[in-house]
Amino acid sequence: MLSLFLKSLLGAAAVLIIAAFSKSKVFYIAGLVPLFPTFALIAHVIVAQEKGAEALRQTALFGIWSLIPYFIYLLLVYVLAERLPLWSCLGVAGLGWVAAAAVLIYAWQHI
Repeated sequence: MLSLFLKSLLGAAAVLIIAAFSKSKVFYIAGLVPLFPTFALIAHVIVAQEKGAEALRQTALFGIWSLIPYFIYLLLVYVLAERLPLWSCLGVAGLGWVAAAAVLIYAWQHI
């Protein structure tokens, strides 16, 4: 139970840091904060402890490939930010991420 509480504190801290940066002169850094591998660190510890080093390597490799859906999300936000209202832009970008992630997962399981 304590570990869940600590994980929630990490998430809350990230949200507070993002909010602080978004109100500052260096607002663009708010886009970097979510990329700190907080949750990846947690996942990597769990995978390594439960499945071993080879599973950790596979998880890291999949994480490298998972940058593609995130790239597609960011590209769509960049292209659509001035063309669509905020929620439409983020919705389309989110759907782009889901589609790219689904393709990645399918390809990963079949290749």
